[in-house]
Amino acid sequence: MILGLTLATAPAIAQVDFSGEWAPRFYEDQPERVPGPELGDYLGIPINAADRMRGDTWSASLMTLPEWQCRPHSADYIWRGPSNLRIWKEVDPVSREITAFHAEWLRSIDRPVYLDGRAHPPDYAEHTWAGFSTGKWDGDVLTVTVTHLKEGYVRRNGLARSDMATLTEHWIRHGDWLTVVEIVNDPVYLAEPFIRTTDYELDLHQQIPPYPCEVVNEVPRAKGTVPNLLPGANNFLREFAERYGVPFEATRGGPETMYPEYRHKLKGANAKLVNASR
Repeated sequence: MILGLTLATAPAIAQVDFSGEWAPRFYEDQPERVPGPELGDYLGIPINAADRMRGDTWSASLMTLPEWQCRPHSADYIWRGPSNLRIWKEVDPVSREITAFHAEWLRSIDRPVYLDGRAHPPDYAEHTWAGFSTGKWDGDVLTVTVTHLKEGYVRRNGLARSDMATLTEHWIRHGDWLTVVEIVNDPVYLAEPFIRTTDYELDLHQQIPPYPCEVVNEVPRAKGTVPNLLPGANNFLREFAERYGVPFEATRGGPETMYPEYRHKLKGANAKLVNASR
């Protein structure tokens, strides 16, 4: 009888509560996530030739355009930013099951993740910074599928992510720690899936303020011009390699640079550089 009552009162599916105020912890990739990545640093990103060209011809002055100054990070990149995070839940008043989570960062709008079994809209539906997110439980892990994203970036140095990309997330909570695993698949700019993990810690004293942004005229330029660099005209691409003593070929990115075995190739390249300098 006791066992029967226990089973009757248990939830039908696993439902971990991700609600709370979460503060980012920069144990991973701090230079990229806070001050920002260096120009020409594509190392470890599975870009293809098209995305490499996007990065090579990108100019940081693009950020001075009014339409870029208050632009929010898209759903796949916002996890990597320096912004704090708030998550809250919707609960069905009858079943008491969680029907949606909402995530909001300082530099974002409300992003709902629907758990009620609804389908994703058709391909021609509106694309937004947050995209359209649905989730399902895999034990205590919430797996989220995100579609309908506007074009964004995989790194803030010109490497683009297209509006045809899909994002898979795995939300994992261990007590006061939240780990999110992101997998980006992009048929336009990525040769392989791009995987990142990000950690947050529960902060009971946190309160996310309004986004403090307003548009200003930063750099005068001819009306209608868009900052860019022509192919082969970017003189900054080798600075990262020279500063850290990394072979320039490695900084060009691609699937090969994602894997530990690539270190052996780097050692060989470094040995050739040393011998050549002698």
